Amino acid sequence: MTEGAPTVSVITPTFNRADFIGETVESILAQTFGDFELLIVDDGSTDNTREILSPYLSDKRLRYFYQENQGQSVARNRGLTESRGQFLCFIDSDNVWLPNKLESQLNFLREHPEVDIVYGDIITIDETSKEIGRENMRRFSGHIAGDLLRDNFVSINTSMVRRHCYTELGGFNEKDRLAEDYELWLRYSTRFKFHYMPEYFAKYRVMDDQISSDKSARFWANERTLRLFLEAYPTAVDWKTQRKGWSTFFARKARYLAGQRSVTKALLTSLQSLAQWPFHSTGWRALFRVFFPGLKDVR
Repeated sequence: MTEGAPTVSVITPTFNRADFIGETVESILAQTFGDFELLIVDDGSTDNTREILSPYLSDKRLRYFYQENQGQSVARNRGLTESRGQFLCFIDSDNVWLPNKLESQLNFLREHPEVDIVYGDIITIDETSKEIGRENMRRFSGHIAGDLLRDNFVSINTSMVRRHCYTELGGFNEKDRLAEDYELWLRYSTRFKFHYMPEYFAKYRVMDDQISSDKSARFWANERTLRLFLEAYPTAVDWKTQRKGWSTFFARKARYLAGQRSVTKALLTSLQSLAQWPFHSTGWRALFRVFFPGLKDVR
């Protein structure tokens, strides 16, 4: 690390988020731990993002980079390349951190040198910053490669990563525009230890124009990411864990398709789930949902 480098590097990619990026920056500057740098990578915004950020540029902790539009993964990698901190964090330009995010996670990592990556829970908000809910998916700690096969439960906006993870295994896949964080966590899970902290660290904004809001595209991207991961790391998880992971993935997809009234696709996908692991109740519950979409799952 260079002399005088900050403890934490915070990386924020942005594209046409002038309406929200001010709130994002304010939440970072309001952190109870202040030894950080904030690297904002503007991925070709055509709105008044630069104007909104101008008042904050007097803070020497904030560094602003502009590039032609190349995608979020490229912007995040630019931030990683420019970063100097021992610990790395990410927050998108429409989300918000809670004030103790950095301090709480740093304290944990300093007390637990065996842990490489920490993350936590989110509060969902809408476009007006009104809270929608606090319900979160089940999350896991340890060597989580097998757990990640079922779903991406590591919220990138709540994560803190030791720099050596990036140094040893690299950053984001720049060819991937829909599941780049999922691919990163899968790759990191082959070597590094994760820890879930059951605390709310970020507010996640839900909007219609978000890439991640297109669930059909996200399922397609996640399936592709999983297949490429297992091809590249065939020994990362054992055969049984792979089959169970695929079973759960296809069951989730089938339930989504059933909810969209795509009955034929939902039926075929639920059968894919059962073919992977017929002894798992998840696949049978998905099949039940196809035929009885208005009823709760039988457990």
